[in-house]
Amino acid sequence: MVQLPVYYYSSVSNLIRRFATHLTAADGRPVLDLSQREVRASEPDGPWVLLTPSYKAGNDAHATLPAPVRGFLRSPTTRRRLVGIIGSGNRNFGEHYQAAARELSRVSGRPVIFEFELAGTPEDVTECARRLAAFDARFAEKRPDDPSD
Repeated sequence: MVQLPVYYYSSVSNLIRRFATHLTAADGRPVLDLSQREVRASEPDGPWVLLTPSYKAGNDAHATLPAPVRGFLRSPTTRRRLVGIIGSGNRNFGEHYQAAARELSRVSGRPVIFEFELAGTPEDVTECARRLAAFDARFAEKRPDDPSD
């Protein structure tokens, strides 16, 4: 079965990159790094999942979604093919924990598939891979331009 690719953005802390690397090691899932210009300039050719951190630390004036992720989502085709969101956050952010994933879910109508803190745990990777496998099965028969059927 074809696995949905996960597009991710990781800051210099590399917490998200570590999680994405562990996810690939767990189930062979393709992961694409939005910090790479060629990835940001591309469009997914079918359903895909976003893995994003939240950066809001209590100041409502600051954006929660990283700029490279916002840039990638400017394409209507890319937005239409998005089928789910995985969020990473820091519980020290209080009410803003997972703000980016939850807000994007609200405005896009796409579900948050999984949430974890910082780089996640081995158990988080296993559970996320399990949930993604269910999405793989769900979208295996979907047309690339209409993942929401």
